[in-house]
Amino acid sequence: MTNIITAPFAWVMRLFYSLTGSYGLTLILFTLVVKLIMLPFQMKSKKSMVRMGRLSGKQAELQKKYANNQQKYQEELQKLYTEAGVNPMGGCLWSLLPLAILLPLYSIVRQPLQYFMRLGTDSIEAIRELAQTLGYVPSMTNNTFSAYEQINLAEFVNSHWDSFQGKFDGLIPLNFNFLHIDLSAMPSDAIQNFRWEWGVIGLILIPVLSGFLSWFLSHITMKSNGQTTSQPGMKGMNIIMPLTSVYIGFILPASLGIYWIGNSVFSIIQEATLGRYFNRRFQEEEDAREAAREADRKQRMEEAKRQAALQRENAKKNPPQKKQPEKKISTNDDGRIGGRPYARGRSYVENRYEKDE
Repeated sequence: MTNIITAPFAWVMRLFYSLTGSYGLTLILFTLVVKLIMLPFQMKSKKSMVRMGRLSGKQAELQKKYANNQQKYQEELQKLYTEAGVNPMGGCLWSLLPLAILLPLYSIVRQPLQYFMRLGTDSIEAIRELAQTLGYVPSMTNNTFSAYEQINLAEFVNSHWDSFQGKFDGLIPLNFNFLHIDLSAMPSDAIQNFRWEWGVIGLILIPVLSGFLSWFLSHITMKSNGQTTSQPGMKGMNIIMPLTSVYIGFILPASLGIYWIGNSVFSIIQEATLGRYFNRRFQEEEDAREAAREADRKQRMEEAKRQAALQRENAKKNPPQKKQPEKKISTNDDGRIGGRPYARGRSYVENRYEKDE
């Protein structure tokens, strides 16, 4: 399973190393390729996050309205997100992608002979035996090779390349130096053996720079999303990601810190660009909807005015006729029975039903 995951990553890295001859540039170009591949998915996530950020005003109103009823607030907030078509967790999930990429990349960095050069176990053992004849001493822990033994072996092969050249298929001289910094070393070791040299100082600066860029990325992301640190979860993300990058940068080889720095730089550019694009696009949509509502309102007002004017004009042309007072029909004595008028009816015949005797 590990080979299946790391194989495409290793292939891309070997390609860039063959083109550039620089391990640091290889990591930066590898990071760029990963960002480009994931761009369509991250655009979808960014779109959702920007929409959610533009709802922050309504969210604040709900929070104020249901300050004493958190359950109702969560229900109304979820309803608001559903109506707007946003996923509040979408952006958070994609922000963890660099950590997911870091795992197979760590295997490639830690075991360059096995994953980067695609050498089998027998070939690696043969290279180690030849290196021992030349003075190489494998690093061991409890009678087993240490976690970074292959890095040390790859460095030894690079420094004694004349003795290894052409003897093993796939073996290449792998130079870990980048800007006069050994990317195979760990910054934590540099602190323990500190010297006023650029190689040592630069090594320590890598995790510090990665932490700062991670913090700056969080700031740019929230700003482009229209979010603030007062929103739920924002303060935590602002602290966790930078500290994570600093921690990883110190305890792992510096090459992984270069990857993290490259990822942060490309992500900052991506977040700023996509944030500006989606905010402008959503603003145009909102302006268009508002203009349509305003046009519809004006049209209804004009129609009401037109109808009122038409009614006034018709009233002038056809003034209402005054009704003549109805003449009261008097009731004579023939139709009266006592005090009741019309009691007898018009065809009253007094002796109609009398029988002849």
